[in-house]
Formats: sequence, C-alpha cells, structure tokens
Amino acid sequence: MSKAIVVVEDDESIREMLRYYFQSVGYGVRVYESGEALFSGEPGQPSPALYILDIMLPGMDGLEILRRLREDRDTSDIPVIMLTARSAEMDRVSGLESGADDYVVKPFGIMELQARVKAVLRRTERRGDRVLTWGNVEIDPAAREVRKDGKLVELTFKEFELLRLLCTRRGVALTRDEILQAVWDYDYTGETRTVDMHVKALRQKLGEDIITTVRGVGYKMS
Repeated sequence: MSKAIVVVEDDESIREMLRYYFQSVGYGVRVYESGEALFSGEPGQPSPALYILDIMLPGMDGLEILRRLREDRDTSDIPVIMLTARSAEMDRVSGLESGADDYVVKPFGIMELQARVKAVLRRTERRGDRVLTWGNVEIDPAAREVRKDGKLVELTFKEFELLRLLCTRRGVALTRDEILQAVWDYDYTGETRTVDMHVKALRQKLGEDIITTVRGVGYKMS
C-alpha cells in the first residue's frame, strides 16, 4: 500500500501540480485548499505518512494547522513540511519551533521538494517503532513482540498488525473495510468476517476489553 501525503495549499495550480507529481512517483495524495477543509475532510481517512502545509492560507494559516496537528494524539508524530513564499529567517524559525520537520521556500523545484519528502520520511521512520502501551499490554513494533503483565503473548503476523493499527489510531472507530485495506492490503478479496475472527483471537489472548465494538461501524481501542 502506497504512503499517503496530505497537501494543504490555496494556490490551485501548485496544489494540482503536487497532486499529479507525487501520485506519478507512487504516493497516495489528498489535497485541501484550506485548514478548515482539511479538518472537515480528514476524519475517517487513513493517517498520512506526511503533511505538506502552505503557511500563507486564507483563514487558518499553516502554523495554526501545525499546532492543531501536534496537539492531536493521532497526528502528533506525523512529519510536516512547511511550504511558503516567506523567506525571512524568523518565519522559518517559527515553523520549526512549532514542530515542523522541514521548511521549503517558494519558488521551489519539484525534485528538491521530493528529496526533502524522502529525507523527512527516512528521519522519522523510527517514530513508528516506539513501544506502545494499553493498560497492562505492551506492544514493541521493532521487536514485533507483545507482552501482557510482562509475559510474552504469541500473536500471528496479522493479529500483530491489527493490534498495532488499532493502538496507533487509538480512539478512532475504524470500519472493517478500512481495517482490511490497512492490514490485508487493498488487493485482499476476502470477507470482512476475517476481521471479526482476528478481533476475537486478540480478545482471547489479551482480554475482552482491549478492543471495543462500535455498532454499525467496526472496532476501536479507547
């Protein structure tokens, strides 16, 4: 499954150019013309690998978007590149101090921006390897180990991937189709009952309350 990039840019020509280019080199791309459009359009979407934010936007500017992303548990660790016409050192410092991972000044070359994207993703890949916890359950993505009360619990590959997905998106209700796409890939043609069976197995191994059923939607970890 391709990595997704979210672009927030009010200039339509730049927005569409970024969409076309990054799609052509294998990324999934979602574009928005404002911060308001971003926050109304993203709920329910899979988490992106990276955000590209224009700082000079109508209404909510890029720095405010960045602050909101950093305050949200679900997006706080996702890397952000600021894109702006401003070139003053103070503007760059403000962006970086607010939590941006890089800062690209317009006009820019698309190959340069792609190189920056690759570099930021390389630097931040290890963020996803941090140990995750839920009550007395500890998930170590790097070692691919799960422990309950300090004791190792054996999980299958897909059980582990499902648990990690729900834990990294804690509090978000995911549909069975979203889970299938994320854990079993978009090409999987099986039934959504597969998800139910894996949830049942995780509950048996880690406790009935670890995964919550959201009626009419799917599952979540609170």
